[in-house]
Amino acid sequence: MLGPMSKVINLNKIRKQRARAAKREQADQNAARHGRSKADRALDAARSDKVLQDHEAHRRDDDE
Repeated sequence: MLGPMSKVINLNKIRKQRARAAKREQADQNAARHGRSKADRALDAARSDKVLQDHEAHRRDDDE
């Protein structure tokens, strides 16, 4: 009998896996660089609007 044979691999699969890994790495770097998700930004905007509304609600009417 012959010795152990090496495993057959699909080079296209390996190339695509490497490309996906590189894109994932770049996406992680961009996420770290640019920060927060859209949901986080929306939450902060809603909170700041609420604070502004609460502040305006305490305003006195000196028009009279």
